[in-house]
Amino acid sequence: MLRQRFVLDTTALTDSLAWESEGCTNICDGMNAILDRIAQGRLHLGISCYVPYPSVYSEIRDFARHNNCNSLILSKVDTWLVKKTPDRYKVKVPSKIFYEYVDYMRSRINKGMNISEEAIWESVSRCISMSETGNLKEMKDEIEREVVGGIIRKFREKYRAALRYGILDSAPDIDVLLLAKDLDAAVISQDLGIQRWSEQLGLRFMESRSFPVMIKEYMGALGQGVKLEEIDEDRMI
Repeated sequence: MLRQRFVLDTTALTDSLAWESEGCTNICDGMNAILDRIAQGRLHLGISCYVPYPSVYSEIRDFARHNNCNSLILSKVDTWLVKKTPDRYKVKVPSKIFYEYVDYMRSRINKGMNISEEAIWESVSRCISMSETGNLKEMKDEIEREVVGGIIRKFREKYRAALRYGILDSAPDIDVLLLAKDLDAAVISQDLGIQRWSEQLGLRFMESRSFPVMIKEYMGALGQGVKLEEIDEDRMI
């Protein structure tokens, strides 16, 4: 039987839809439930779940601590998740992927620049409009509160959408892809950037919210007496 390997991003344990599917109402209970599913997969299905070390591993532990999760969850992280550092010198990435990433990033940067210019023009035009009705020096506090504050908030939302979504913006994101490539494993994440570039690299991908459901379905099949050898490899992620 094909033994499955998965490389987990931090969102594999922290995505709200993933742990809500387990009937949990808070992040700590959710992480605990997902880790229990992973343990079932390891013990009964031969599933191995990897996390890049130390990048993603540290993110998961820090997330658990910041949310005041108990030491049992940290212990389960160490027990059921295999820590491995990707071989950044051995893993080969096609030059076409590198070219496409640079081109994609350039388009995103240009989009961010356009958003910046729009914010500047809007602030200038608003100030000019207000100057026609009063003294700008006397209206300094109002301008900072009503004009500048509102424009900055709107700018941040648009800029974040333009430059963060769909791109690889951290070292842990890169490590997830490199480790999956190294192990020929499937990627588990809710990050749009990781999803996009998993597809570009030809890696198998599954959304975080679907991962515990998949293990639950496999366990249900075992409970009905279906042999693991009878599961068609084409149906396995």
